[in-house]
Order: sequence, then C-alpha cells, then structure tokens
Amino acid sequence: MKRLGALCLLFALAGCGEREAHAPEAVPALAEPVDVVFGEDGRPLPEVLAESQVVHRGNGEEPQTLDPHLAEGVPSSNILRDLFEGLTTTAPDGRIVPGAARHWDISRDGLTYTFFLDPDGRWSNGEPVTADDFVWSWRRAVDPATGASYSRMLSPIVNAEAILAGESPPEALGVEALNDMTFQVELKDPTPYFLGLLTHPTSYPVHRPTVEQHGDSHVRPGNLVSNGAFMLDDWRVRSSIELVRNPHYRDADDVLVERVVFYPFEDENTEFNRFRAGDLHWTYQVPNNQFQWLRKNMPQALMVAPWFGTYFFSFNLTREPFEDNLALRQALNLAVDREILTEQVSRFGEIPTFNLVPPGLPEYESPETPWAGMTQEEREAEAKRLYREAGYSEQRPLEVELRYNTSENHRKIAVAVAAMWKQVLGVRTRLINEEFRVFLQNRAQRRVTEVFRSGWIGDYQDAFTFLELFHSEHGRNDAGYDSERYDRLLQRIAAERIPASRRNLMAEAERMILADQVILPVYNYVTKRLIDPRLKGWEENVMDHHLTRHMFLVKAKSAIEASEEADGGE
Repeated sequence: MKRLGALCLLFALAGCGEREAHAPEAVPALAEPVDVVFGEDGRPLPEVLAESQVVHRGNGEEPQTLDPHLAEGVPSSNILRDLFEGLTTTAPDGRIVPGAARHWDISRDGLTYTFFLDPDGRWSNGEPVTADDFVWSWRRAVDPATGASYSRMLSPIVNAEAILAGESPPEALGVEALNDMTFQVELKDPTPYFLGLLTHPTSYPVHRPTVEQHGDSHVRPGNLVSNGAFMLDDWRVRSSIELVRNPHYRDADDVLVERVVFYPFEDENTEFNRFRAGDLHWTYQVPNNQFQWLRKNMPQALMVAPWFGTYFFSFNLTREPFEDNLALRQALNLAVDREILTEQVSRFGEIPTFNLVPPGLPEYESPETPWAGMTQEEREAEAKRLYREAGYSEQRPLEVELRYNTSENHRKIAVAVAAMWKQVLGVRTRLINEEFRVFLQNRAQRRVTEVFRSGWIGDYQDAFTFLELFHSEHGRNDAGYDSERYDRLLQRIAAERIPASRRNLMAEAERMILADQVILPVYNYVTKRLIDPRLKGWEENVMDHHLTRHMFLVKAKSAIEASEEADGGE
C-alpha cells in the first residue's frame, strides 16, 4: 500500500487515485427498446423498426485514407468493412462466412482455392464484380510501387514474396480468373488461416477504372466506387464520414440501415458526453476512469468483451539508446508493474501480460517468460541490476522519449509507465503525443522514435498474425527488428504442414521476440464501449468485427406508448 501510494503521487494524472466524483452526476435516461418480433422471412416486423435508420458511430482516430490497400489501423478497417467486401466476410458472431464469393473449393493438398463469385455482386456504380477485379486488385496490393503496409499478408500466394522483393513482376502472382465469376488462387504452402485472412482490407477488390482515372483521389466522395453494403457519401476531415446504403449491393434488400455516420473522437470524454446527449448509438471506447460509474448507472449500455489483441510499447532498434543494448530494454520492461496499470489505470478488466500473442487460441499456447513467475519486487531488483549493466545509474540516468498518439487513455498509460521508470530506475522520460497520421509516419520512418506506443489486433485467429509483424520486411515492423534467423523461422512456420510442429515453431518465434526484447508487452485488450439498447444486431466476438449491415434500430417503448395514446389505444 505504501508503494502504491507513492506511485499514485507520481502519476495521479494517469488515473491512479482518480475518484468517481469526477463522474457525471446526472444519469442519462436511455430509452428502453421494444421487443423485436421477426416475420417468417427472418426480418424484423416493420412496426418495431425506428422511423429513422441512421446509425451514428464513434470511431477513434481520423483515417489516413479509405483505400483498402493503403489504410492502417482499426478505425479505418471499421469503415472499410462497410464500404468493401472481400471473398469472405464475418457474421455478427465473428464466424467466417461467404462474402463476394458465394462458395469455394479447396484442393486436397490445401494449395488451390477456387472461389465462385456471387453473380449478384455489384460495384456501387452498378457494374458487376468479376474475377478480373480480384486479379488486378491483388496484383496491385503486392506491387512494391503501391506501398501497401500489409502487403505481406498475401505472401502465402505463389510468387508473392518474389514480387514484394522486386524480383518478379506483379503479373507473376499466383492468381487467375478462370472466367468472369471464377477466381483461383495458388498457395506455395497450406495456409490454415487463409479464409480468415480474406476478411482483411488488403484482400478487398478496388475498382480499376476509378483508380486509374483519379489516382490518389479515387477515395474521395463522388469518386469512390466500392462493392460493400454502403458507399461513401461525404467526408468532412476531423468531423465525420458518412456512408449511405448501396442499392446495388448483392444483399441490399436485407440491409435495413440507410445511413451510417462515423465520427473521429480522439478524446474519449468528448465521445462519452456525445453518447450521453443522445448523439451517438455507439462509442469506439469509453474513458477509463468512468468504469465504476458506468457499471452502476448504465449497465444496459456498457459492453466489455475479450478482444484478440495486445497493448505494448516498442523500442526503436535502429538507433540509440536501444540499438545493441538488450540489458537496457530488459530493465525498462521489468520496471513496469502491469498489475497496477490494469487495476488502477486502464481498469476495464484488461489482462496483464509479458507475451505478444494473446491467450484463447485453441491451437496455440504462448511460452512462459522467465520473469512472469517473479514477484514485482524481484523484477524491480533485476531491473536495477540490468540498468547498471547497460551503463546507467542515478548519476548518469537514461533520458528517453516515449511517444503515443493523441488519446486520454494512452496518455494515462504513458504517464504511469514514465512514473514507474522514474521511481524504480531514475529514468527521465519526455512524453510526446502526436496526431495519429503523424504518429504512424514517425513510427514507420524510425528517425525520431525511441520508445513508442504500439499494439496489435489480430487480423485472423492464428498466432502468425502477431509473429509476422516482426519480419524484417513487414510494413508495420516499426521497431526495425532485423534477424535472418527469425525470418527463416517464419518461413518454416509458413511451410509446416504438421499442426503440432507448426505450434512448436510459432512458440519458438514468440520466445525469440521476447528474449530479444523487441517490445514491452503490457496487457491483452478488452473492447469497452457503450451501445444504445435500441441498436440491434450487434454481437460480441473476439475479433471485434461489427458490420453495420447486420444492424438496425428499433423504436423505444415510450414512443410506442405515445403513439397508442394518440390513436386512442389501450
């Protein structure tokens, strides 16, 4: 308790010791929804539907682009899943289901996938979606000239790695249009997660004539042609992005929402207040310090669920002070008390971790790190020893920059980590917050970064989605980790056909990342947001994929009662 009190003094601003007195006193009266009644066709009856089917969603940071091959980050993906559709897509519960492809065949050796496109598939301009569209789009995604950050996701395809390395032309990619409606893919090795990978924006088709005509501006309103349930209507930078229902979408008759508006809120408190005012049906997240108040006063709206992701900090391994200084990286890792961070700062049930890959995968278990079994006091004693070994002391303290993207929750974590480093080791930390686009650019360039906030949400339910991040040529390897041994290990994992051997190789790869202290893991994510009870069709799923086309708004009971009174009903 003494130690906790001292830490609270150091980082009170980070949330430790923040009282619920800061929480709003007035409890918003959330409208109680009517009971949903479905007809024989599986659709909700018209009398229960709200008159206005416009959904307002908070969505974190402003997206850099709506080009599915160039976009980065969860906020962009949320919008792109409404605008575009890959060969596969996700059901409300997260299951992989047919998307632009109605069905598919997989060869016995697992190397050939043949996708049969839905003949009703249409672009938002009414043109049919064809196999040639996927051929051209996937070649574009792996073309080094495109600069797609996640292009390596398509590396299981024949010749993809040679194309990414500039050794073969994009036309050599192992994809082919057998006819207008049949798209075939050849893989170099069996890839058990391949169908899940196809829900990622990197695999989405883009409309070739539009891209060639408009270039970079093909993503602007009036230009963007997409094949998803919605199409772009308006984009007001730092204000809102509005999508309207795509009348040409293959299942347009089953899409009840007419319009969805995404709002970029970097400040969680602003978003929270907008929800309380009734301006939002959905928040991207909530302020960490309001958890107890929300659980008590708005339990019907608060949704907390496991999420397939890890929150961590990365070290820039390409420049001082962390280049060739493993002891220093280890010291900073061990000085962080994850229990205090999750219990006193994040406070939403996040799981403290020393690993990269989150738990819960049926076919994988992360290796245990040597310091996971230590007490925090033992870790801190070892941190001090390693700090001295790295060449630092109270007389010669480390001075370091810790960078994070603008967010109150991120700021609190950063302040708390800096306080721990100061108390345990005497480190002097300068905190730098940056707008999301600038933050991503600085991370990728590695010229000014030292320690920076990171995190990863799995693109598919397999440990490889985390491990491949640190391939020397991966577009999001912002730490600059460059190990021939590790790259070879990833190649062996991709080629391994025996599940048990593949699991062992992946555990070895994760053990190597942790031993080299490329990252400082903090906790496994949970999703935490507020959902208006009148918004139906939203379901928890570990991937946190929630497509607006599955949703609809229902009337409030009070509205029904008022209508009955006006009509003279009982």
